[in-house]
Amino acid sequence: MSRKVPFEIALGAAILAAWVILAIGAPVFAGADPNAIDLLAILQPPSLNHPFGTDHLGRDVFARVVFGARIDVWMGVAGVLPPLVIGVTVGLFSGYFGGLLDTVMMRLVDITVAFPFFILVIAIVGMLGPGLGNYFIALALVAWVSYARLIRAEVVVLKNAEYIQAARALGYHPLYIVLRHVLPNAISPIVVYAMSDAVLVILAGASLGFLGLGAQPPTAEWGVMIADGQPYVIDAWWICFFPGLAAVTLGLGFLLVSDGLAHALKVTS
Repeated sequence: MSRKVPFEIALGAAILAAWVILAIGAPVFAGADPNAIDLLAILQPPSLNHPFGTDHLGRDVFARVVFGARIDVWMGVAGVLPPLVIGVTVGLFSGYFGGLLDTVMMRLVDITVAFPFFILVIAIVGMLGPGLGNYFIALALVAWVSYARLIRAEVVVLKNAEYIQAARALGYHPLYIVLRHVLPNAISPIVVYAMSDAVLVILAGASLGFLGLGAQPPTAEWGVMIADGQPYVIDAWWICFFPGLAAVTLGLGFLLVSDGLAHALKVTS
């Protein structure tokens, strides 16, 4: 008998799928070059020719929002995977083996979480230089600690479970036990957290773009677009509004999937 997919997951997945389709098919859906300057169409309000209006250089805002989805959707994936892999690896082995490894790793975690997340990311990107590549490096250096703490807490409980003790008694290699028995039973809260963390990654990336530390102009990225439209927010509200709405919608998709998975997997926050 098949289970019904929770409404939150279905709706969130539909939103994410729509953005992925738009990102992949951006040249088809945009209908215009996102970087094409038209000085005769500066600051035009939304119309049939320009559904989201034009910006201060006459560029089509709709085309830039659609092409911007390529970067922001990619940020939600590429910004989460490296910290997830690093954090899960560290938390898994330090939690299972304990001892000096656990002590050293958890002290490193404590040092990292002592600093505000966004400030630390800005500091690292500021030292490395602006750009998405350096943003991903900063995330990998900072964001892994949350995953490490989460999975370590699960592993510390699981490693004393009867089926783990039975696997040890049967002489299975510790690496086999960790990967075959511990990891599959500890991963549920990590999956839920990763979906919600994607929202933070996207918003942080957009914020860095706004500050000039993320994607660089004339790249069509939502944070950069909001920064471009800030001086015109009163007279040309659409320049900021539509990329901001896009970022909120994409984040909502990840949050709905995260919330649905939390209920389905009975993960407590």
